[in-house]
Amino acid sequence: MTPLDLIPDSKLPATGTTIFTQMSALAARHGAINLSQGFPDFSGPSLLQTRLAHHVSQGANQYAPMIGTPELREAIADKTAELYGYRPDAGSDITVTSGATEALYAAITALVRPGDEVICFDPSYDSYAPAVTLAGGVMQRIALQPPAFRVAWPAFRDRLSARTRLVILNTPHNPSATVWQQSDLEALWQAIADREIYVLSDEVYEHICFSAAGHASVLAHAGLRQRAVTVSSFGKTYHMTGWKVGYAVAPPAISAELRKVHQYLTFSVNTPAQLALADMLRQQPEHYRTLSAFYRARRDRLTQALAASRFQVLPCEGTYFLLLDYSAIADLDDVSFCEWLTKEAGVAAIPLSVFCADPFPHRLIRLCFAKQEATLDAAAERLCKL
Repeated sequence: MTPLDLIPDSKLPATGTTIFTQMSALAARHGAINLSQGFPDFSGPSLLQTRLAHHVSQGANQYAPMIGTPELREAIADKTAELYGYRPDAGSDITVTSGATEALYAAITALVRPGDEVICFDPSYDSYAPAVTLAGGVMQRIALQPPAFRVAWPAFRDRLSARTRLVILNTPHNPSATVWQQSDLEALWQAIADREIYVLSDEVYEHICFSAAGHASVLAHAGLRQRAVTVSSFGKTYHMTGWKVGYAVAPPAISAELRKVHQYLTFSVNTPAQLALADMLRQQPEHYRTLSAFYRARRDRLTQALAASRFQVLPCEGTYFLLLDYSAIADLDDVSFCEWLTKEAGVAAIPLSVFCADPFPHRLIRLCFAKQEATLDAAAERLCKL
């Protein structure tokens, strides 16, 4: 008998290797400075490292509770109260996850039923759509137009239907580096208050907000937080993306459903890392309080260094990303331009069109400035030669 070659029907036939992996590999092949993928090229706080080693040496190496260690959940509750004037219950409202991506997936899986419509705003982070597809949902995308990338709220209300189940928002926004305002949260609330619609708020860059008004969190809105899952990331806050520790905050009924997915997806998260993060939150809260200033300096350094270039630098209100318009340099589409830029100029970037389902005719690329100053200076020098 000849063995059968079993090839499963793909549940995600249009999904391939992410652009981030592709561009990082291309950068490595050509020796380019990699400003494409969003990770720092410097290490996180020394206290965090020493506390991790401490908890490992003290034997905290077995499974953590499924919802997260009590120490970390209590510290998260206190930080939330300090920043947003609302203290979630550490027992019923906070779930520690294997990075923000798991929290997003668990929330979408818990809330979206087959045939439900999910609204998101393009350009949007690439993990949303596959999770919605796997849950049987239907993506409804609202295009945001550069350079402001603001939501047109009348158009948003027109897109709501009896099938709308979930709205996904992201602020500070990757990749546009814009931020929502309190008026946006209120407009969202007014549009959905009388409907059975949930909110998934991706706030992984909450501490990297340069707006004078500060970060507008769903957790600070009394109405929205009662029907929302808010997702945060310690990797972004502490320059430790490889630790993959994030968390979700949601009211008890929503958390209960999210935890059912989390329980059979990862069950629990790295125990000594959770304890080290709890220590960091308690002992050095100034780190997250000053993170915006830390990244503002890098944003300004790169922006000033590019002032002599032919790129047009778009405003950056948050995240550690900067958008450049290359219209004065080339007529190539953004994917082709990023490939050319990596090979010929020695700088790797991300094309903005990959964050959109519909054609994106604008000539915009995204750079990551979560890098050492020397890295940024070297990249800017190469870009200014174009």
